[in-house]
Amino acid sequence: MKTGKKRVVVLSGAGISQESGLKTFRDMGGIWEEYDVTEVASPEAWRRHPEVVLRFYNERRRQLLEARPNDAHRAIARLEEWFDVEVITQNVDDLHEQAGSTRVLHLHGELRKARSTADPSLVYPLKGWELNMGDLCDRGSQLRPHIVWFGEPVPLMEEAIRRVAEARIMVVIGTSLSVYPAASLVGYAPPECPLFVIDPGEPATGERQVIRIRKKASEGCRDLLHLLEKYI
Repeated sequence: MKTGKKRVVVLSGAGISQESGLKTFRDMGGIWEEYDVTEVASPEAWRRHPEVVLRFYNERRRQLLEARPNDAHRAIARLEEWFDVEVITQNVDDLHEQAGSTRVLHLHGELRKARSTADPSLVYPLKGWELNMGDLCDRGSQLRPHIVWFGEPVPLMEEAIRRVAEARIMVVIGTSLSVYPAASLVGYAPPECPLFVIDPGEPATGERQVIRIRKKASEGCRDLLHLLEKYI
């Protein structure tokens, strides 16, 4: 999209949604703490006990219905006033969209959607929070969560690489850059592209020069807005 504005690519992870009350896989707690993640988020789990998998994602979906975007989501959406913004998120929630971001690529799928087990191109929005056994696609096959599970390829990775390669500014927020292949995306940003990393920890960025904002997502985004003023 040609807008005359500089292209900002934002890569977001679980840390940004955690501030909205959404627990991460590393911090699921509650009734799910008895499960290994691979027991509810893998093709093998789906083959062994699809009811358990559906119940797991129903619980996450119900949690999402109660969540609201936080200041970090809103700050990223606000960037569209001054920049041509592309959001690439590892998160399966739709909080970026709720906050007003208009171009969001979900690397790992979308919680509010289901897809056919017979034809992956058949994807359906979910109106409520439940997806159950017996819910079928137009071809008569069981619907599954529209999620990229552990052990599955990431279909949108190539598109994400293309978008990062066109970045004039890149922002990484709320991710430790330890989950691959998403973590490799920063390596595709042009060498001259400034890289801002918002995280209280120390995400691995290799030898690349980084402008680090060692704060949580919402607080760090306030600093980011000021730092980006000189690029407008």
